[in-house]
Amino acid sequence: MMKRFIAFIRKEFYHIVRDRRTAAILFGMPILQLLLFGYAIRNEVSEVRTGILDMSHDTVTEAITDKLFSSGTFIFAGNLQSEKEIAPAFAAGQMNEVVVFEPDFARRLLKDGVAQMQVVTDGSDPNVSRIVTGYTQAVVRDYLAEQTDGSARQAGVEAVPLMMFNPSLKSVYLFVPGLMAMILMLVSALMTSISITREKESGTMELLLVSSLRPVQIIVGKVVPYLLLSFVNVITVVSLAYFVFGVPCRGNIALLLVESLLFIMTALSLGIMISTITNSQQVAMMISLAGLLLPTVLLSGFIFPIHSMPWPLQAISNIIPARWYLVIVRGIMLKGAGIAVLWKETLILLVMTVLFMAASVRKFSERLQ
Repeated sequence: MMKRFIAFIRKEFYHIVRDRRTAAILFGMPILQLLLFGYAIRNEVSEVRTGILDMSHDTVTEAITDKLFSSGTFIFAGNLQSEKEIAPAFAAGQMNEVVVFEPDFARRLLKDGVAQMQVVTDGSDPNVSRIVTGYTQAVVRDYLAEQTDGSARQAGVEAVPLMMFNPSLKSVYLFVPGLMAMILMLVSALMTSISITREKESGTMELLLVSSLRPVQIIVGKVVPYLLLSFVNVITVVSLAYFVFGVPCRGNIALLLVESLLFIMTALSLGIMISTITNSQQVAMMISLAGLLLPTVLLSGFIFPIHSMPWPLQAISNIIPARWYLVIVRGIMLKGAGIAVLWKETLILLVMTVLFMAASVRKFSERLQ
């Protein structure tokens, strides 16, 4: 009995190793996950695009500004002329932070002993906002310590934080757009990826291949049910976010639904492409989970800032559809951005959809021939 049991184990192990795709997933996935988690999960923030609104233009504000940009963390993103320019700069994604110096900054510091500077950050990502504000306050404290030989107190310059679009720093403002991307990717790409492979395993694929339906019609027939279900999920999530959690939608709700529909089409076409190149539901599901869901969480900017990642992961994030969808959702819901600001992200998702769908139809046509 024991010999048969050992022989059975050897046989199963042999089948796993012989299947190249399964073996590649089993042995390569732990390495991929380790690299992704090791490099993508970063608490620190780098390359903070910072704008300056200097209402004083004195030697002290210029010295603090120089100290700020010489730290290596902050990148100069431009000078602003008025407070009215702050919100459009954030909505367009041009800046992550704006430092505002009050009028007569040096005189107030010398006469009253206290001068205020406002640190305005993008509150759509509360975690990054807190870190950026802390970095800025640390630079100011270092400057004061240098000027007074280490005896300066924090009261010398008061850095007043202001989180644009999320003054109360509610974490739900961060998670709702990310959850929308995850849910749509899970329902659309994952479920669609196993639709055609299910037909292959059950043997009904041959009936479809010899039917009068064209490849495009077969693919559309597979996509439409998931398209409707995913769109219902979008409406449900947006409704719950607004009525239950109080997440605002400052932009055009119709534009948000259209952009979500475009992302659904992108995810569906990607799932169909995966299903056309795999022969089993298990492999299709593993590819979808490891190749789509994990990068959506780690490399889309959902939790960890993309600019803090190594440049190879930043380059890879450009091919993650959820990255561009997150920019769109946060821009519309939290910043009130319109298509004039989000046209680039929209165009990228549209191009991805066309490429994925064309590859799926071509692969399916080859199998039909």
